[in-house]
Amino acid sequence: MDLGSRTHGRTAKGKGAGWGGRCRNFGWLTQRPDPRLRALNRLELPIRAAVELATRHGITPDRCEILQDANTLVLRLTESLVARVVNDVDGPRQGLDWFTRENAVAEHLTRLGAPLIPLHPALPSGPHEHLGYPVSFWQFVTIIADEPEPREIGRTLSGCHEALRSFPGPLAPLAILTESLTLLDTLTERQLFPAETIELLRGHLDRTREVLMTLPAQPLHGDAHPGNVLNTTAGLRWTDWEDTFTGPVEWDLASIIWNARYLDESPATVEQMLGGYREAGGRIEEAALQSSLIARGAVMTAWYPILYPNPNAERRRRLQRRIEWLRTVES
Repeated sequence: MDLGSRTHGRTAKGKGAGWGGRCRNFGWLTQRPDPRLRALNRLELPIRAAVELATRHGITPDRCEILQDANTLVLRLTESLVARVVNDVDGPRQGLDWFTRENAVAEHLTRLGAPLIPLHPALPSGPHEHLGYPVSFWQFVTIIADEPEPREIGRTLSGCHEALRSFPGPLAPLAILTESLTLLDTLTERQLFPAETIELLRGHLDRTREVLMTLPAQPLHGDAHPGNVLNTTAGLRWTDWEDTFTGPVEWDLASIIWNARYLDESPATVEQMLGGYREAGGRIEEAALQSSLIARGAVMTAWYPILYPNPNAERRRRLQRRIEWLRTVES
């Protein structure tokens, strides 16, 4: 669950660029007074975990570009190899089950030619664990500056849904809603929300889960927000499959349109996304979409204090708008 980060390659610009080769000698992390090095000192172990695993499988990293530094650390280690390291080892998702499922889904979709970022073929699919860090290895993609076309987002999501229908592995129904309900206890214990907000979220999650459980279900992406579809030199590519579960397709559609409809107030974007989905053969039930929109709003709100413990002013504003919207709707 990440609500908006982009987890795969950009070209080598910004944080982490120009540090090539130093992954092979961890002493560089503390040898100079450069403030970048002090900031990276906390990343020594997760970087080491990724590098040693790659080396163990016959790949010698020739660079160390940090593409993302968040709950998941994303490193480009060679021209084509990207490592994703779960940096938040004390977070709410423990163990390898999440990533075993993600890798199985990614392999299935790759075989069927779905538009996703594939696992790297030169290493076992894993996921791997080393020095206490879960690690998976993916192919590098180059993201282009142009924003994805909304209609193409809808089309490619429909293509992913078509391929997902034949996924043979076991998946829990509406897993993120169940997980979010459990998370409310943590939010209460840590006093991260007022009791009134907790009860608002609990009511919406309980009621929408009950409704969505009655609808036709299939395997879904699970967290299909705009940050998880990347515009690359090879076309649009979906990423981050750890939340895959079964449910109505309208859940993924609600995830991709929620911000455009309620925060950005861009009805044209929403209509293009939904139109592209329909043009590619997807079907949308409006009642199911409305229930999914309420459920998605509640899930995003519940996870906000976990994913953004020190939110900036814009994130606080967006959180407040979600809560206010949830107060106005009936699930």
